[in-house]
Amino acid sequence: MRQQPGIQGQQDLTLNEQGLQALVETIPALVWRARPDGHIDYVNKRLLEYLGAPLEGIVGWGWMDKVHPDDVAFKVQSWLGNLKAMTSHAANCRFQGADGAYRWFNVRGEPLRDDGGCVQNWYGVLIDVDDQKKAEDASRESELKLRQIIETMPSMVWSTGPDGEPTHVNQKIIDYTGCRFEDLLNLGWGEFIHPDDFPETTKAFYHSIQTGESYQAVHRLRRADGQYRWHQQRAEPLRDRQQRIIQWYGVSVDIDGGKRAENELRDTQAKLARAYQAATVAELSASIAHEINQPLAGIVASAQTCRTWLSGDPPSLPRAHAAIERIIRDGNAAADIIRRIRALFKQTAPTKTSLHIGEVIDEVRRLAEDELNCRGVSIELDLTQALPPVLADRIQIQQVLLNLIRNGAEAMENADNHAKRLIVRAQSADGCIIVEVCDYGPGLTHPEKVFEPFYSTKQGGLGIGLAISRSIAQAHGGVLQVRDNQPQGTVFSLTLPLGSKGQDDAKI
Repeated sequence: MRQQPGIQGQQDLTLNEQGLQALVETIPALVWRARPDGHIDYVNKRLLEYLGAPLEGIVGWGWMDKVHPDDVAFKVQSWLGNLKAMTSHAANCRFQGADGAYRWFNVRGEPLRDDGGCVQNWYGVLIDVDDQKKAEDASRESELKLRQIIETMPSMVWSTGPDGEPTHVNQKIIDYTGCRFEDLLNLGWGEFIHPDDFPETTKAFYHSIQTGESYQAVHRLRRADGQYRWHQQRAEPLRDRQQRIIQWYGVSVDIDGGKRAENELRDTQAKLARAYQAATVAELSASIAHEINQPLAGIVASAQTCRTWLSGDPPSLPRAHAAIERIIRDGNAAADIIRRIRALFKQTAPTKTSLHIGEVIDEVRRLAEDELNCRGVSIELDLTQALPPVLADRIQIQQVLLNLIRNGAEAMENADNHAKRLIVRAQSADGCIIVEVCDYGPGLTHPEKVFEPFYSTKQGGLGIGLAISRSIAQAHGGVLQVRDNQPQGTVFSLTLPLGSKGQDDAKI
């Protein structure tokens, strides 16, 4: 027979129960108790305060009214399952508080068994996990959005570990290569790089892995259908606080269309360059023929005149001698032209000497005199006295001035309503010699284009004379410009620096 506790023992039990009751009521937790059949028969004061309901509304199965409607089915099914199996209960669900708001709780319960293993009661707590749940949901949502961005980017996105081994690829890479992620491991990605591009690609990639420098490469990647397309790869390392690389993130952008267009543009440029060279040769040939024709015509005319004077009875030796002098002069002029053209093709620097621009202008006037007379053009010289010498190539400056004078004469060819006059001025200003050739022709419609190669206002002209003339001026450290003449016509202005200010080593 079990001995009944004495009065003192009963008092001690009462005190213990009171202490336990006080403990349960004051601990910062929401506590509940249920009978073996799951009928709630007790909740502590803190839980009642949170739910904002009397005990009568909670006990039994009344607590279900406080569970979020979307969670009731899960919560009840889970609770009934644990009751049947007599196993620990754990479930997350939302409970409505006294303020009407729902918060997430982790509901936990443990069975108290007797010596025979039967459940005497269930004891449990509600743990507020609302903040944690919302943080997890936000993190999950953020991860989902990030994944959506990665998957919808118009690029192939990938990542690797610090050793360069792939850790992730987006769906576009899987779709493009037609392989599984596992196929890309252990250098499997190298199978999709064009064999000609593989050595350079791997060299650049592992250089970045070893040094931590940004990675970039351009290579061809094999598509699932076997076709290779050009891609540009870029990757940057992610570092921790100690600046150690913990991950590499990279993108691969399809540039095949641009690459092919670039190659086609390069081919087109090469064809244009060859066409340009052919046109330049044609223009130079025409220019050479034009320039040499003048002294050759003079040589023929002087030779015929000389024969006439020598065939006389008696021969006119002084006149024949003068004709021979003209032949020698024109022969030397032709030789100078040939030397100048050879220097142009060799791209040699101009042979600069100290020369007086007035003498050069007078020489050019004499060379162009016959042509000007044929066109009915008069030429006037307006030269400042005692101009300082300029360092320049005589033949090249003659070529520029002769080209400007001929252009001026041709511009006035159809001018019948006024006198055909060319004025050549020369003066010194600001450490330079300035030579101006003024005509009274119709002027230029597009003066900004006259120095462009192959632009010409003359019918049948190839448009390279002024381009060459400007190159000569620049090779001397000078400039060649154009402006309108008043009241009509055009003024070409050649400016040359005095002394050694020109660039002696410049190339034409």
